[in-house]
Amino acid sequence: MSNISDNHTIPHLFDITGDDSNWIITSAFMIFTMQTGFGMLESGCVSIKNEVNIMMKNVVDIVLGGLTYWIFGFAMSFGRSPMNNKFIALGDFFIDPSIHDDLKGPIYAAFIFQLSFATTATTIVSGAMAERCSFKAYCLFSFLNTAIYCIPAGWLWGDHGFLKQMGAVDIAGSGAVHLLGGSAALASALMLGPRIGRYDNGRGPLPLGNPVNAVMGLFVLWWGWLAFNSGSTYGLSGAKWQYAAQAAVMTMMSSFGGGTASIFFSMAKLNGRIDALDIINGILGSLVAVTAGCFLYKGWEALLIGTIGACLVCGSMPLFDMLKIDDPVGASAVHGVGGIWGIIAVGIFAESPYPLNTTSGRNGLTKGGGWYLLGVQTLTALCLVSWGITSTIVLLWFIDKVIPIRMDVHEELLGADITEHLVRHSRVGVSRALSAFRTVIDTKQADTLNMVGMNPGHDKHLFIVKNLATNRKYRRSKIFRIIRNQNLGSKLVKGWYITLRGNKEKNKKKSSTQDVHSGVNNIKTEGRKEPPLAWIN
Repeated sequence: MSNISDNHTIPHLFDITGDDSNWIITSAFMIFTMQTGFGMLESGCVSIKNEVNIMMKNVVDIVLGGLTYWIFGFAMSFGRSPMNNKFIALGDFFIDPSIHDDLKGPIYAAFIFQLSFATTATTIVSGAMAERCSFKAYCLFSFLNTAIYCIPAGWLWGDHGFLKQMGAVDIAGSGAVHLLGGSAALASALMLGPRIGRYDNGRGPLPLGNPVNAVMGLFVLWWGWLAFNSGSTYGLSGAKWQYAAQAAVMTMMSSFGGGTASIFFSMAKLNGRIDALDIINGILGSLVAVTAGCFLYKGWEALLIGTIGACLVCGSMPLFDMLKIDDPVGASAVHGVGGIWGIIAVGIFAESPYPLNTTSGRNGLTKGGGWYLLGVQTLTALCLVSWGITSTIVLLWFIDKVIPIRMDVHEELLGADITEHLVRHSRVGVSRALSAFRTVIDTKQADTLNMVGMNPGHDKHLFIVKNLATNRKYRRSKIFRIIRNQNLGSKLVKGWYITLRGNKEKNKKKSSTQDVHSGVNNIKTEGRKEPPLAWIN
């Protein structure tokens, strides 16, 4: 590569000082810790038998996603080439600047910072695919998904991008990272379908497998978000340091509004009780919403944007379940719905940050800027949603032809930890206690409680299969093969469900004495369900 000394020929991404590079690299280190937060949050939301699997998917996101970002991802977003066009960049593949390149340091700093964004976009999708996606298929998805992210990232942040040239604003990735990831998560959930038995017992949320992990994941993400937004000033030189500080404060202000709104939302929904997942996703939704314009807002505006973002996210999550779109962690709502609002909010509240040229001198609708910026932001959201859903569906369709993307039924029921990673979990103590004291606590309340980390749909499915398998004449029967192959739409299967339900009604009139679990004997139960098989916990 040749030396470049004329600032007019330097892409804005690389036009930074040494101090700027120091800030960018430090921020990138902190952003990478968000992978820990995503892993803890997602593992806390899924069944205990899939905790290790979801963590391993996050590892794959960094390893394989990072490899492809080095090969072609960074080049397709920010490459320097005369062949660049408004849709895609085509330079600097296998990024490795020459020792004589004046931009060597800025290029490496920009690469590590943008890599942290790219891996985040893929990790968002993994939560929506949890508990039923084949690990091998996911590895291939993670390897190729870089292309889905890096092309629209170039639209918004690359000098060649058509959205950037139109004046679109997305400072830290409400659109390029979160909306794109949320759209891909929605497409993935649609392609994979619901988990086995997910909606057999209603459309309410399943209990968290490990609520403490989920909340700890929120904290790690929350603090990492400060670097995510503040680092997007791309340095501290000149007036940038002032806006980096403003971005940090506005990020926290938005989360204050989102957290408060989600608390009231949960209390209204649950008659005074507070659901942990509502609070987690409400706060995350507010953080997503403020990200696009993190240093373009005043305090009260950030508070309002976060409040609206949390309400939209918490309100949309039940809608996805009503449509039987099974997203175990709510990624489609948090990052998709929150991302749309974040992009639109810039067009309403943004104020041009003098002397920076972030908004090309334009203001939002409420700041006397007219409708132009709002129109461009709306177009940006439409482009990102369309690209994210369409490209992900095509990619998963292709992968499914090579490696089936859905786990086998027995693997899904046993859990990916033991079938994919040879990790076996023991039974959870809280589950035992709940089983033992079902007759002591209020009967109606006990009937509505699910054991910690359990999928009641799996229990119901296995209960039927177990009963059939114990009867030799059914082992090779058509009904057993249908259930094993998970054709739950079959009339035969529905007939067996009806029969099973009738038998349960008869059993309610009988009482029995049975040993529940270790050391708990002679507990009388009436109409109590058989405990789930220990090996599917």
